[in-house]
Amino acid sequence: MPTFSKSLVWFRRDLRMFDHAALFHALRQSREVYCVFIFDRAILDSLPRRDRRVEFILDSVIELNQELRRKGGRLIVRHADATKEIPALAEQLGVDAVFVNRDYEPHAVSRDATVADELRVAGRQLLAFKDQVIFETDEVLSLAGKPFSVFTPYKNAWLKKLHLAGDDFFLKAYPVETYCTRLADPPPLLCGDMPALADMGFEKTNLSALGMPTGMSGAETLLKEFGSRVDQYHISRDFPAVKGPSYLSMHLRFGTVSIRGLARKAVHAMRLQGCSGSATWLSELIWRDFYFMILHFHPHVAERCFKPEYDAIRWESGERAQILFNAWRTGATGYPLVDAAMAQLNQTGYMHNRLRMVTASFLIKDLGIDWRSGERYFAERLNDFDLSANNGGWQWAASSGCDAQPYFRIFNPITQSQKFDAEGKFIRRYLPQLSALPDKHVHAPWLAPASVLRQAGLVLGRDYPLPVIQHDAARQATLIRYAVVKKSSVTALDE
Repeated sequence: MPTFSKSLVWFRRDLRMFDHAALFHALRQSREVYCVFIFDRAILDSLPRRDRRVEFILDSVIELNQELRRKGGRLIVRHADATKEIPALAEQLGVDAVFVNRDYEPHAVSRDATVADELRVAGRQLLAFKDQVIFETDEVLSLAGKPFSVFTPYKNAWLKKLHLAGDDFFLKAYPVETYCTRLADPPPLLCGDMPALADMGFEKTNLSALGMPTGMSGAETLLKEFGSRVDQYHISRDFPAVKGPSYLSMHLRFGTVSIRGLARKAVHAMRLQGCSGSATWLSELIWRDFYFMILHFHPHVAERCFKPEYDAIRWESGERAQILFNAWRTGATGYPLVDAAMAQLNQTGYMHNRLRMVTASFLIKDLGIDWRSGERYFAERLNDFDLSANNGGWQWAASSGCDAQPYFRIFNPITQSQKFDAEGKFIRRYLPQLSALPDKHVHAPWLAPASVLRQAGLVLGRDYPLPVIQHDAARQATLIRYAVVKKSSVTALDE
């Protein structure tokens, strides 16, 4: 027999009908289940008025509502403060419990605690379930019962736990379809109209022009397409001009795809085909769990360095630092791979993973700018922004994070360009003013002979900027800057 008469499922970063932990448990334990999504003003009011993420969410919510209606329910949608709206809606619907999938970001944890308190006062419950990770918080610990701070042993323990339980145990889908007859159509007065972007103070973006498919159907399309080339993922993923990644990161961020479904596909491909590409892809999914775990056990990383001694580093400041930062964020550093990557981010909201490392290293270890400035800029611009992964990536580049690159490892933007965009295809796509340069010179135009620049019709300083800094000098300055952390003399590794 169901435990509850009426329940409410609060959708957040889990915008799908299938393999949904909270929805499954609510349907299984309740006679009637209502569904709601809140465009939370506490989050949205701080965003730019043209934000692809909000448009993506709205399109995905519309599709989710259509699917719920086909199953006999309907999605209540509000633009409000979630901490006030959820308790109020629970009262209006007369539900016994609110079901959610657990969120791990500090703001979300605080929000959910507030909602839980309000519900408790009214005699209701907030029930939270694991859904956006395979293993959460303390599920993967060292033999000493401590959280890991290095990825490889964490990954090994993660895989061991998975396989000891049987590959399908932690990866099996929640059979939501079995109980869909318990979806309830809420009273018409509580439904209202689906808000438009303009109703919430937002404007249309170029999301559709970019060809980014949204919602559950969009995720399914991308996953099917990726399946035809995943066996080469371990090779192709490092080359930005090649169609290598899955492009599912935005869908993972907003839960239009199931992490269990993705990991299951990767594991099965490894087991049946010995696919190296799938093994690498699974490793990337494990990194995602790893960073969620780090954020849970070390919430200070949201503001400070994982390694406290790195907070002693003195970063560039003042007018010169602001000029350098502006050159970086606008793609005007004079280093083509860096500038093309920033152009990709600014124009599309996406940046290739290899280039996230290159641009972060350049900001931190060439320009000497605090990693937090770059982290905040990425948080504003990335379609797939996720606090734990974004923070983990930036602290990795800054050498201040867990299992980070050594402080003396410094990416050379020229050699990175020559290695991963040898023919300059990616550079030419986003920096068309360099399109006539020969492959040999497109990575460092300022080193090209005057005759080559004339033939390409390129005037440096007018058509494309001269370098804002010299990499070799910056490399030495980085070693001096990091000397407060490591006193010994070390030669920088220029990669």
